Amino acid sequence: MPRAAAFWTVTATTATLTAASSAPSPLYPVYQAEFTFSAITLTVIFAVYVFALLASLLTVAKLSDYAGRRVVLAGSLVVEAAAMALFLAADGVGWLVIARIVQGLATGAATGTLAAYLLDLQPADGSRLGSLVNSAAPTFGLGVGAVMTGLLVQYAPHPTRLVFALLGALFVALTVVTVAALPETVQRVPGGLAALRPSVAVPPRARRAFAGAIPPLVAAWALGGLVLSVGGSLLVAVFDQPNHAVAGLVIGLFPLSAGSAAVLGRDAAPPAMTRIGCAALAAGTGLFLLAVGWSSIGLFAAASVVAGAGFGSTFLGSLRAVSQLAEAHQRAGLLSAVYVVSYLAFSVPALVAGLLATHVGLRDTSFSYGGFVAVLAVGTLAYERLPGRKRSPR
Repeated sequence: MPRAAAFWTVTATTATLTAASSAPSPLYPVYQAEFTFSAITLTVIFAVYVFALLASLLTVAKLSDYAGRRVVLAGSLVVEAAAMALFLAADGVGWLVIARIVQGLATGAATGTLAAYLLDLQPADGSRLGSLVNSAAPTFGLGVGAVMTGLLVQYAPHPTRLVFALLGALFVALTVVTVAALPETVQRVPGGLAALRPSVAVPPRARRAFAGAIPPLVAAWALGGLVLSVGGSLLVAVFDQPNHAVAGLVIGLFPLSAGSAAVLGRDAAPPAMTRIGCAALAAGTGLFLLAVGWSSIGLFAAASVVAGAGFGSTFLGSLRAVSQLAEAHQRAGLLSAVYVVSYLAFSVPALVAGLLATHVGLRDTSFSYGGFVAVLAVGTLAYERLPGRKRSPR
């Protein structure tokens, strides 16, 4: 397969993988009604996926730097297809938990590999297309997954089954393409077994930039965790919106806006992207708080667009500032470290929110959560504007 075609095949694989990860989000209210479980159980189902993903990121995700990109990606896609089969068979909470754990393990193994693959295959013209696609493709995938699932749940037969049958077929096809056609970009070297030891691999020259990227990453991904974990339940309980297609669209606006912002702001320098992103995150979170207070679904949709734009800009700026400091053989490890921070921020606050929701209610919990994200975004923006603050290069 030509290099350009391989790049866009890996891009499509990335988007499909994240679409599968967000597909259950509009289904959570359906599962709650069908299997009669509480808000805390819902957030546990959400969180076990992320913790399994983190365990995989800390171990298997670095393996492609040693064993090769293609073999690790193919194995991950096989496990992802198995997770879709588990969702198809799910008839209770236990099945959902197992399916999400398997999906998290597969997604974590593939995430660092796909991110490094895109940097390996990007055009050698200085366009930095790999880092752009690393930011935009996952967020577009998240949005498409949420919107597609909402439409299928509302208007198609077998609402909790059809989406996973379609995704499972896609993963089987992508596995065949990966094995048969994708080029290998890494020469196999010893050390693969040692790489399976849990660790965060940040090269020395990237550590300062990595530390500086943590606050904006946490602010962006924490808000994403709120939208994708309890957004569907909020739309039913607070905004009285029973239409699953509308719920999927409103949830999907956040990641779709994130991907669009990354594409539109692709030529800005990383520090500027981070500052603009944090300002948009703060503004979007403010709109979110107003939407919850006034029970306005229109404001909630606007908040998703504005905050999503902040997410996309913040994530791409942080990713570029860090990824340009890694050599080829360090890419999977460093990008896995970025995603470890991101997914911790994605899951831990959402799990805390689930615990709080059972005691103080979903509305008050959303106020507290949104306030936390707003303070973090504003604090990061203030820090980025400090006089003498060292800027990352373009």
